[in-house]
Amino acid sequence: MDRLKAMEFFLSVSRNGSFTETARQFAVSATSVSRLITELEQELNVKLLLRSTRQVMLTEAGQEYAHQLEGILWSINHAHNSITAISSSPQGLLRVHSRVMFGVGVLTPLVARFRNLYPDIKIELLLSETHADLRQQQIDIDFRISPPVEAGLKRRILFKSERYLVAAPDYIATMPELITPAQLSNHACLCYQKPGERYICWYLSDNGTEEATLNPRHISNNGIALLELARLGEGIALLDDYTVANDIAQGRLVRLLPEFRLTNSSFEDGIYATIQDTPIIPAKIRAFLDFVAEEVSGKERRFLAYRQLGS
Repeated sequence: MDRLKAMEFFLSVSRNGSFTETARQFAVSATSVSRLITELEQELNVKLLLRSTRQVMLTEAGQEYAHQLEGILWSINHAHNSITAISSSPQGLLRVHSRVMFGVGVLTPLVARFRNLYPDIKIELLLSETHADLRQQQIDIDFRISPPVEAGLKRRILFKSERYLVAAPDYIATMPELITPAQLSNHACLCYQKPGERYICWYLSDNGTEEATLNPRHISNNGIALLELARLGEGIALLDDYTVANDIAQGRLVRLLPEFRLTNSSFEDGIYATIQDTPIIPAKIRAFLDFVAEEVSGKERRFLAYRQLGS
């Protein structure tokens, strides 16, 4: 029995709850996955998984074993990556996670160009609106809009950004008066979904940081959807400056209250490339970080990097 492979299969199944998904990830059959995990259970003389036709669940022993394997397999992969980092020819699978809007609008076209420079690096691009757990999900790079706070991570800031209030000319032609952010409650707002939180816009004034409660007309957890709704004249959206720069320049959207700094999260937002804090950065990670940084870093380049969507 290939014990290391069996451990990898088991840890994967413990994360995704599926023999089929694990088989897809490792390019083997589901039967092979099941057989190797069964052999591992027999060797350990303990039941790790409870199998049924509908789901796979961890036993108490399986939960503890999965917890132990997290650190063990991470150490093995780290040792392997450290050796790979010395290679003069970057290669292998690079798992990249990003927020959806940056991933679609910026990273997707860059991935295509990066492949021409490094054909031996295969990129797996994962998009979601949440932070990735780099170690547990085996993510090499996570592009975040705020700096990481977890221990064991380090960041490389690509650029700082602001949030702009924007609306289409059609909405502006009929909208109520808007002189201060406090008046946003009188407007149809296009709000980003934050589970369990109120719809708030913070802004800087002479009195410090103040808040304005928003009145949502539409709600979404996807910035691309909010951008398209704003273009359609459905209301006012609060979006990152680099994602609306083209629309403002071409007259599809107008920036509102430009004299105020506004946000729905923090005033330190931008794009932060986040990686695990290791003694050696693998060559494939370093190559992709350097490439992306060259394309988007700095105050003005962020406006050039975003690919116009839906126009």
